[in-house]
Amino acid sequence: MGKSLAIGAIIAIATAFFPAQITDGKDLVSAPIPYNYPYIVPGDDSLLAPNEPSFTRSIETVITGYSSTVDQTDDTPFITASGTSVKPGVAAANWLPFGTKIMIPDLFDDKIFVIEDRMHSKNGDKLDIWFETREEALRFGMRKSRIVIL
Repeated sequence: MGKSLAIGAIIAIATAFFPAQITDGKDLVSAPIPYNYPYIVPGDDSLLAPNEPSFTRSIETVITGYSSTVDQTDDTPFITASGTSVKPGVAAANWLPFGTKIMIPDLFDDKIFVIEDRMHSKNGDKLDIWFETREEALRFGMRKSRIVIL
């Protein structure tokens, strides 16, 4: 009795919000949608702003810099944890899958980074950006910023 009552209530609510009309028993034709009908754009607002980048998620995190020195990496400092060679645009994070593309718009404008490396487990919630020299990495230091996961 309880299940059928709940199903009936769900059908009544769905019918109230999504009115439709059956024609010849096969086709479902939607009733006109009122001008103030609430709408949801799944995922993002790319349909509302087609010339703007479409971001899926963003999060604020601590970002540090690293370079290819043995004291900052393992015994293969020019090879990432994913097996690729280091290059500008490489980033390390333990909480994002390899190949994830990110942007850090507040610090690097529209430059895209790719997660290809990992960090020491004590830094599980941080993000590391690879720099060509130790001096550049030290100059970058540690910053807190919003990253956008593409």
